[in-house]
Amino acid sequence: MHSKLLNELLDGVGIDLSFNPSLQLESQGHESLPSCFAVTELAATSMLTAASALAEYFHADARQASHQLPTMNDLTVNRRLASLWFDKSMVAQDWKPGGLWDDIAGDYACADGWIRLHTNAPHHKKAAMQVVLGEALSDNPGNGEPTIKQRVTEAIRLRHKDELEQSIVDVDGCAAAMRSIADWQLHAQGRAVAGEPLVHWEEGQAIQPVSTPVSIERPLNGIRVLDLTRVLAGPVSTRFLAAFGAEVLRIDPIDWNEPAVIPEVTLGKRCAHLDLKSDDGRAQLLALLDSADVLVHGYRPGAMEGLGLSTNVLRKVNPALIEVSLCAYGWTGPWATRRGFDSLVQMSCGIADEGMRHYATDKPQPLPVQALDHATGYLMAAAALHALALRRKAGRVLQAKLSLARTANTLLQYPQSDSRSAFKPMGEADINNHLEHTSWGMARRVSFPLTIDGVKISWDHPASDLRSDCPKWL
Repeated sequence: MHSKLLNELLDGVGIDLSFNPSLQLESQGHESLPSCFAVTELAATSMLTAASALAEYFHADARQASHQLPTMNDLTVNRRLASLWFDKSMVAQDWKPGGLWDDIAGDYACADGWIRLHTNAPHHKKAAMQVVLGEALSDNPGNGEPTIKQRVTEAIRLRHKDELEQSIVDVDGCAAAMRSIADWQLHAQGRAVAGEPLVHWEEGQAIQPVSTPVSIERPLNGIRVLDLTRVLAGPVSTRFLAAFGAEVLRIDPIDWNEPAVIPEVTLGKRCAHLDLKSDDGRAQLLALLDSADVLVHGYRPGAMEGLGLSTNVLRKVNPALIEVSLCAYGWTGPWATRRGFDSLVQMSCGIADEGMRHYATDKPQPLPVQALDHATGYLMAAAALHALALRRKAGRVLQAKLSLARTANTLLQYPQSDSRSAFKPMGEADINNHLEHTSWGMARRVSFPLTIDGVKISWDHPASDLRSDCPKWL
């Protein structure tokens, strides 16, 4: 498989496949998720990009060792399974996961268009309610009285979308007015994102190359990954790294919860708690980073510095540390520090508007899955692996920065033909028989989309609740 999109993603990460002239990248299947954009192609190619980076990391060692070592020559992705993993991977057996959205989250008609509120986090919901209703209330109407949802709907109907968006953002809430692709291309933030690379690379002080052996069966054994990410791209990236043997330790604050997606994305990880606003919490984090290989975080530009954890501080603690970071709206431009999520970026950059036009609906039409999150997650994993390969080969220590908006900018260039095969719902044939003993009950997973010759793809830990383990390496 050598699609234009795949080549663009490989080039964006910086992966040159000449490290193994025998490497074969293949795609299986013809089904595509229904969308006016090539979502299934993005799913398959972003996964293949991460797999290619894994092969690059392995060959960084194999090239220096005996030619008799096994090699990763064949990387295959199943398009259907990749599409399903971009939706959900877990199938609960004797319990029911929580709902994905808060009752207020969603799209609302304004006087001059549409706006989306993201209210899953309590503080984001409180901010939105204060702006829209002038107060924060519980949804307990009396008989015949309108619900808060109804009140919010009526109040927003009278507001102008851009003014309301800015008012909510100004009080640290999360909202996005719907814009067309043309509007986004003219917007200051759209122009800033268009000028950014898919992956920002920054280089630190070189170190002595690491030359310990790498097993083809579990190539990331011995690699330690500290995960400071939340919903959803960052956790997807570290879940991928855990599949190949990396030890992933996720750190959360005491007050964070995301019940709908925790069972999805904590697979393969241990989850602990630290208060990074306290001296003791920061000290414990720095102690963990001292022996970590990769730090993955989703703090907005300037936020790590605000915690006293700038890149310079991290590199003084561990000069070999690779840092991979994520933001929503890009690393430059007036919105660089704006809070955001996949669904909001889809509204801002024109995806939801284009879907509405394409399908002739009367409301925003987002992608069928949160493809910006998932694709960016696999690109983050690819960036981490590419950086590990360069550290292994040449002692180079890199920092990578990615954003949901820049991934969206790539997807906007790839419309999808309606002639693609229809996508059938998930069925029993798609699900692996292995039973996973999660913190909530038994579960099964959709079969993993990738096949890599010689490599065992498995997770050493079942999905577990947040803060269920100690903040220590094994």
